[in-house]
Amino acid sequence: MKPLVLAVALALSAPALLAYAPAAAAQTAPAAKPAAAKAVPAWVAKSDEYTRILIKAQADFAPEGFSFFGIPGYDDKVTDLKPEVGQRFRAAMAKAKTELQDKLASERDADVRQDLQILIGSIDNTVEGSELNEKLMLPWFDAPQTVFSGLNGLLSDQTPPERRALALARLQAYVGQAPGSTPLTQLARERYEERLSDRALLQPTKLEVEQALANVGTYVEGIRKLFKKYDIQGAEPALKAMQTQLTDYGKWTRAKVLPKARTDARLPPELYAYQLKQFGIDVDPQLLIRRAQVEFMETRAAMRQLAPQVAQAKGLKVADPHDYVAVIRALKRDTIANDQLESRYRKVIDAIDPIIRAERIVDVPQRPLVMRLGSDAESAAQPAPHFLPAPLVGNTGQQGQFVLPVAVPNAGGKALHYDDFNYESAAWTLSAHEGRPGHELQFTAMVERGISLARSMFAFNSVNVEGWALYAEAEMVPYEPLDGQLIALQFRLLRAARAILDPMLNLGLTDRASAGKVLTEQVGFSEAMTKQELDRYMFNAPGQAGSYFYGYSRILELRMDTELALGDRFDRLSFNNFLLDQGLLPPALLGKAVREDYVPKLKGAEKGKGKGKSKSKSKNK
Repeated sequence: MKPLVLAVALALSAPALLAYAPAAAAQTAPAAKPAAAKAVPAWVAKSDEYTRILIKAQADFAPEGFSFFGIPGYDDKVTDLKPEVGQRFRAAMAKAKTELQDKLASERDADVRQDLQILIGSIDNTVEGSELNEKLMLPWFDAPQTVFSGLNGLLSDQTPPERRALALARLQAYVGQAPGSTPLTQLARERYEERLSDRALLQPTKLEVEQALANVGTYVEGIRKLFKKYDIQGAEPALKAMQTQLTDYGKWTRAKVLPKARTDARLPPELYAYQLKQFGIDVDPQLLIRRAQVEFMETRAAMRQLAPQVAQAKGLKVADPHDYVAVIRALKRDTIANDQLESRYRKVIDAIDPIIRAERIVDVPQRPLVMRLGSDAESAAQPAPHFLPAPLVGNTGQQGQFVLPVAVPNAGGKALHYDDFNYESAAWTLSAHEGRPGHELQFTAMVERGISLARSMFAFNSVNVEGWALYAEAEMVPYEPLDGQLIALQFRLLRAARAILDPMLNLGLTDRASAGKVLTEQVGFSEAMTKQELDRYMFNAPGQAGSYFYGYSRILELRMDTELALGDRFDRLSFNNFLLDQGLLPPALLGKAVREDYVPKLKGAEKGKGKGKSKSKSKNK
């Protein structure tokens, strides 16, 4: 059971069910004064009222995610792992669906009706996933990660102090010290053990269990640091219980779960098909592989053409200047020390906004982007660069954050250190993807432009979110230095590799070692980056990795259709702003909005200009 609101974090980062919260160990900028938001249209207010029916139904089971997005009333609540949670969840979904269907039957506003259909579709999707997981998978939970992430969501510089104070109540609920509560670790053990006799259920993978065990101490230490930093008084009894319980849960996992863990990480075909659909990939995985193979070959050829120019411009000494991997490795020699990463990235980030404005790519906020390094515990939960959205509800100026980890945890106990992000050439495309005009701008737009909750929380699909971010990277490439362009192509090559390797691994068409060779020898990534990529495909979020390439392809197709339909009337700034105004609609609905709303309006406006305004048009030529 994974309510879709939690999938936002899953798609924007190294995937973990509840790993959505910012690390409190780093200092962040104070909340900025919110930009003047659009007046909320009446239909949005009505849609949001209906959406709260589904929020209430799901938040009772996974309150941490809804709390993170600003939904009031859940800051002291924790994940429900009590008996028959799957049945109770599906019953709650059935009740909510009936209420929403009743609203749909009497609703006449077309926009509200579409949102109601989104909500009902979301219910069907989550129920399907709940049933499949209960039918096929043994329910083992990484309880230490859940506890860390749930507390990390409250104990943040971006969270108001009155909400931070509720972190103690949440901790007490996690450890069974709140009235009526049971320790989360006890419930997690019970859910696993009560179905252990069913030999048809798949055990968790050995890889994910080993990594979870290696992270327990990091999470315990990370939680203690959070409570110390924010001076939460009276927490020591609960912290002691937390440390004992999470440590004991690790010992139990090592003794009882690890010996039974499976070595074959592949999901059952029907569950992998569901994963693809959940993330928004609506084509056969074999077709996705073939399309991505073409993209991989074309991008690799472009990198071979560009690499000699980069080597010459930067004065790099490489045996073969067409060997783009060798050129990238030479660029990586200009390493940025960890204590200088934020300031060096800031130089690039500050250069991007003026380019976006000057080139009329998309409208951007006037305030600076928030970027910081990840803590050890956050890197354990989310070992890849990622964006953490700001609250969608009750936002008083909080901003999302571009978070850059510097290491990835390893089950062997020794962290692997990246060299893929800590050099200036990489800062351009990473900042464009995670920041502007990518994730940060998309999620800021949902707050500032009055996007309905249905379209921001429940229309969520990784194809939209990651497709926009990769499209944003591509929009910036012509204006970047040559070395920045080469790294942008390297990351585009990665997205094609993901769409090839994720389905191949999950369909049994390749193995981890062979996939790793592609990532290291052909894409040119470090051991740390390669590990987190393979973990993503094999157990963290099977199916998600193809959404980048697929979403980018769908946006390019839609843009080409629009350019052909409008001809000289096409305007990039207007088109890109319209895409952001639609929230997180899946590709089919996004295309429908462009074809049936955006294109006719521009054609109509042009016809209006043609009546008696020839002098004005002549003057503009």
